[in-house]
Amino acid sequence: MNFPLTMPEYETLEGSRYRPSKTTEGETESQPAVEVDAAEAGDDLLCGWGSVRPAWLQIFNNSKGALFFICLFAFIQGTSVNGLVNVSLTSIENRFDLPSSSLGIIKGSYDVAYSVLALFVTYHASTGGSKPKWLSLGVFVLGIGSLTFAIPHFVTGRYVYGAGVEDTCSAGGNTTTMDCEENTNLSSYFYVFVLGIFYACAFFGPATGYFFGGKLLDIFTDIYKGNDGSELTPDDPRWVGAWWMGFVVCAALSWAVSFPLAGYPKELPGAAEINAKKRSEAHQKGGEDIVSTPDFGKTWRDFPTALLLLLRNPTFMLINIGGAFEAFLSATFAAFGPKFVQMQFGQPSGRASMLFGFAIIPGAAVGSVLGGLLMQKLKLKCPGMIKLVMIGGALGFILDFALLLSCPDMPFAGVTVAYPNNSTSQIPMTTNLSDSCNADCNCKTAFLVPTCGADNVQYFSPCFAGCSGESTEDNGIKRYTNCSCVSANMTGGSQDAYEKSCPSPSCGRMSVFLFLFFLLMVVTIMEIPAATGATLRCVPESQRSLALGVQTIILRFLGSIPGPIVFGRIIDSTCLLWQEKCGERGSCWLYDKESMAVKFLMVALIWQALSLVGFALALWSYKPPLNTTVTQAKLTRLYGSQEPTVTVTPSGGGAEHSSETATSI
Repeated sequence: MNFPLTMPEYETLEGSRYRPSKTTEGETESQPAVEVDAAEAGDDLLCGWGSVRPAWLQIFNNSKGALFFICLFAFIQGTSVNGLVNVSLTSIENRFDLPSSSLGIIKGSYDVAYSVLALFVTYHASTGGSKPKWLSLGVFVLGIGSLTFAIPHFVTGRYVYGAGVEDTCSAGGNTTTMDCEENTNLSSYFYVFVLGIFYACAFFGPATGYFFGGKLLDIFTDIYKGNDGSELTPDDPRWVGAWWMGFVVCAALSWAVSFPLAGYPKELPGAAEINAKKRSEAHQKGGEDIVSTPDFGKTWRDFPTALLLLLRNPTFMLINIGGAFEAFLSATFAAFGPKFVQMQFGQPSGRASMLFGFAIIPGAAVGSVLGGLLMQKLKLKCPGMIKLVMIGGALGFILDFALLLSCPDMPFAGVTVAYPNNSTSQIPMTTNLSDSCNADCNCKTAFLVPTCGADNVQYFSPCFAGCSGESTEDNGIKRYTNCSCVSANMTGGSQDAYEKSCPSPSCGRMSVFLFLFFLLMVVTIMEIPAATGATLRCVPESQRSLALGVQTIILRFLGSIPGPIVFGRIIDSTCLLWQEKCGERGSCWLYDKESMAVKFLMVALIWQALSLVGFALALWSYKPPLNTTVTQAKLTRLYGSQEPTVTVTPSGGGAEHSSETATSI
């Protein structure tokens, strides 16, 4: 998304632009060039569609207008992909009976499609393609992808969560049954994830996605299907919110933005003057002498050479490897962060999403601004940028220990604690919901019916609590009586239970965790401007678009694609109680909090350390160029067959002038 924009520092107070002109002895004489008015420019610089290029439309044909629509694109993209998708994963898991590892595959499928296209799109854009047209196509595809993501909600039946099913203790064979013919889980759901949508990083978009998506999760998913979910509340683990609604809105907004983006010209008026002033910091053996020749990159035949030059640039590749380890962790925390807060601190899915969003989005905004300010104030060059990335990584390594903060496990009979009436009070070695108190009840595990006993112990269902009686309170909550598994000794004689989740044990660690995670996001996002700047500085200017495409593929395939998949499997390995439906394993009802936290921390520390090693090697391998002036080939590409040559300034000494007329840029 980086097509040339006119910048104010190249304009005088009167508005005239400057172009470097010929001098002798390597001096620069700047003379005012003719003001480039978009309304008077040639057809190839006018804003419009085909032959429709009205004069009033040219008011948008400048850097401010282009920036507005690009930011709007990034906002919508961030809202949909980096906000709504992450917020919705837990609801999708419960609605379609998916394990966390499958959620990781869903999350990674977008990066796969993005990476396949990125390399060819960026090369085409760098060799003369219209970047605004590609942006327009991208945001249009984003709209299709957003709508496609919501399709499973419309093509599947009503959400079945066990309401109305008699699940009390019934000796004699009255068991819970269910229809196993309808299959709305993994196989039908994966079909609609073939289409990928363009994946980008923006901060206010995800903020909106987390907040807006969190609010939508407080609305029941089947609101228009005659199923209002009145038996459930957002605190119920079976609750599924309206996760699909935000994607429909984003689809409409994406299509609205694609139309004006398609009208921008290939290059904004005045962009050539800006390009003439750029200096190179490319790695010394980065192939700038090859890619700067006038005819290089005009056809696809040069693509293998251009790609090989990037792959042979050690600094560029090592920056990407270090960044891939960071992307591995960032994609994982973005995908499973709300779930981590929900499970570790006993929060409803909607509240967990908003709390996590309130921690990471301000942190991302502060980190982005801080990173940019440090680069500007310190006037960092490529080595300094890499060092700034390493400082952020070292601080992140320390802050990763925040993952160990969690609240105590909820007492769950047969899972985290033994049944109260059991002869032993020890924690069971393996999950076993059956006990002598419910042995004759013929209980099933097809549906979780959260039941809180008067002893403040959670039971899988009233049947597993040994309850034989049932009534409804004035507030609509079901009350179960004669629960043989509820300890009368602990409740003063009462053996009642209620259809609800027991309150989570009080814990003041969540605020500390969110604050430390805020700091973690600050130092992590602080690295991005520096890492991006180092990437663009260590390659020749003409290869920067392609370099970003290659970097995208490396970061995706080594980082953000495997990250959620690996962590999804790690989360599944900490599951204590699986849903079983029709003899198949579905989603997880209960996790081992301590095991999840320790495993998250170990992987985070290892990957953070590997990232630091990658950036350290990039710093060691970097060799600055012999000169920082613009080559004759570049001038020829910008201005045609003009005669000025170039001043060559060796990195270790003063200016050395050629015998020919020279122009210093």
